[in-house]
Amino acid sequence: MKNKQTILVTGGSGFIGSSLVERLIENKNNFVVVVDNLQTGDKNKLPKAPHDNLKFIQCDVNIISEITSVFHTFSFDYVFHYAALVGVKRTLDNPIKVLNDITGIKNILELSKNTGVKRIMYASSSEVYGEPVEYPQHEETTPLNSRLPYAIVKNVGEAFLKSYKQEYGLDYTIFRFFNTYGPKQSKDFVISKFINAALNNKEITIYGEGNQTRTFCFVKNNVEACVAAAFSPEYANKTLNIGNNIETSILDLAKLIIKLTNSQSKLKFLPPLAEGDMTRRHPDITNMKKLLNNKPLISLEDGINIILKDPSFII
Repeated sequence: MKNKQTILVTGGSGFIGSSLVERLIENKNNFVVVVDNLQTGDKNKLPKAPHDNLKFIQCDVNIISEITSVFHTFSFDYVFHYAALVGVKRTLDNPIKVLNDITGIKNILELSKNTGVKRIMYASSSEVYGEPVEYPQHEETTPLNSRLPYAIVKNVGEAFLKSYKQEYGLDYTIFRFFNTYGPKQSKDFVISKFINAALNNKEITIYGEGNQTRTFCFVKNNVEACVAAAFSPEYANKTLNIGNNIETSILDLAKLIIKLTNSQSKLKFLPPLAEGDMTRRHPDITNMKKLLNNKPLISLEDGINIILKDPSFII
C-alpha cells in the first residue's frame, strides 16, 4: 500500500484548482487541504459529496497569520500554489491587488521550507512570455518579456522558487498555463463568456479584428499533466508549458461556438485593447505530451461540447 500524503492546494476553489482537487482526492492515500479566500473562488466548485480525505479552510495566503496556522495544523508533503488574482480585465483593473500576490508566494515558500514540504507546484502563466519572439514558445529558450503586473508577478514567483531551491534545497515544479477552459470556468474568460452570450443569443464582442490566436487546453488535460508531473522525480525543478498546440483565432472561436450552440448571436467588433491582448500564443508542449504518454489532447470542438452537456455550466 502506498504511503499516505498530505497535500495543500491554495486557490483550490477556483476553476483549475477545484478540478485539480477532484483528481487528487480520487486517490484515497491523498489527504487534500484546500485554502481559498473566496474572492474569486467558489466553494460550490469543490466536490459536493462529503469526502473524508478533503478539508476546506477559508484563508488568505497573503495574510501570514492565517496561512501559518494552516501549515502548523497539518504536515504537508506537497503544495500546489494556485491562489492568485486572475482574469485579463480583473488584473488590468487591479494592479496593486495583483502585486500583493507576491506576499502570498513568499509566505508559502517560507512556510514550506520550514515545515519539510517535499515540493511546491506553482501555477504560472503563458503571460510571462509577453509578445513572443519565437514559435513555438519553449520553456527554456523563449525570452520572458511581458511588462504587465500579472505576468511580472508570475515571473517573480518563478524566480522565488528557483532561489529557494538554490539556497534551501526546496524542490519545485512550475506550470505555465495556456488558456485552460472547461465547465466550471467563470464567465469572464473568453470561451465561457462566448458560450454564455451564444446560449442567450446575445452579441459576442471581439476586440480588434479577432485575428489574435490562442491555444485552448481542456481542463482535464491540464490536470492530468500537472498531477503526473507533480509526483514524478523527473519533473522536479522543471518548468512545463501546459496547454494545447493548436492555434485558433478569436474570430474562429466565436464562429465555432455560434455553430455548436445553434445561436442567433451576432459578432460585435470593438477597438483593440490598449494592452494585455497578445497577438499569438503557441506553446512547445513536448514535455506535456510525454507526461500524457502522447495521448491525443481533447479537441476544442469536443471540449466545447463537453461544456454544453455539463450541468455545472450555469447560464
